[in-house]
Amino acid sequence: MAALISLLTITLLTTPAISSVDSFVYGGCSQIKYTPGSPYESNVNSLLTSLVNSATLTVYNNFTIKSPTSQDTLYGLFQCRGDLSNVDCASCVARAVSQLGTLCLDSSGGALQLDGCFVKYDNTTFLGVEDKTEVLKKCGPLIAYDSDGLNRRDGVLDYLGTSDGSYKPFRVGGSGDVSAVAQCVQDLSASECQDCLSEVVGRLKTYCGAAASGDLYLAKCYVRFSKAGAHSYGGNGKLLRHRPAGWWFKVNVEVFKKILEQAVDDDDDDDDDEVEKTLAILVGLIAAVALLILFLTFLRKACGKGGK
Repeated sequence: MAALISLLTITLLTTPAISSVDSFVYGGCSQIKYTPGSPYESNVNSLLTSLVNSATLTVYNNFTIKSPTSQDTLYGLFQCRGDLSNVDCASCVARAVSQLGTLCLDSSGGALQLDGCFVKYDNTTFLGVEDKTEVLKKCGPLIAYDSDGLNRRDGVLDYLGTSDGSYKPFRVGGSGDVSAVAQCVQDLSASECQDCLSEVVGRLKTYCGAAASGDLYLAKCYVRFSKAGAHSYGGNGKLLRHRPAGWWFKVNVEVFKKILEQAVDDDDDDDDDEVEKTLAILVGLIAAVALLILFLTFLRKACGKGGK
């Protein structure tokens, strides 16, 4: 059973979502639970609904749901990748909120990063607070860069980590066969955003060295790069454990299984024929084994009567 659960975990965490925009990157929940039916639950529902509705109009927004008691006051935000349309942004946020509701059931706080959007809520304010806690690091396979190729890669990353004096929370860059994207959460000021991106670029070059691709997510910004043919974006999602900055995460295989099942619901009809064929093959194999057992039993009895 333990081996089966381990295999299930690996399978679930490495199965791509429906599209690159909806690909699961990371998620986590506060270990503190609220009481179902409490005012806090009502605030959570109200906040998440506001995030979904607002995403039809803009690619970023934050909300504060105030309560008479400070512990019931709730803070939340969403942000979409800067190149998404309002339609794609709204779709991504709706899916993220749906998954977050399943992943973080009755949790007082939660965060979920999909490839195309980020959603977070908590009863401790994080809005406007710079946070360079490392959340997710992923490097692709090492390759033999020539000096020119490595210089191009570093040049693209340095470009993303350098300010031109204007506020650009979403940045893209490329040179030759190297492309990269960077983004910071828009509750940060221009200087905080720049500080976060400069930090993540420096760490990513150190961590991933001569890797063909690399992703590094800090709590309030990220940078991703890829050499042509070695895209690392999406697919290998992670459910995160305790982080040093005081955010708590949990792993729940059954919950993630529900998320995966939800992600493939739209494809169920296309798979019906394959399922029926598989079942037919299994039934045939079971019948063949049963007949073989009956034949061997009969043969044993016949040989027994002959004294052999």
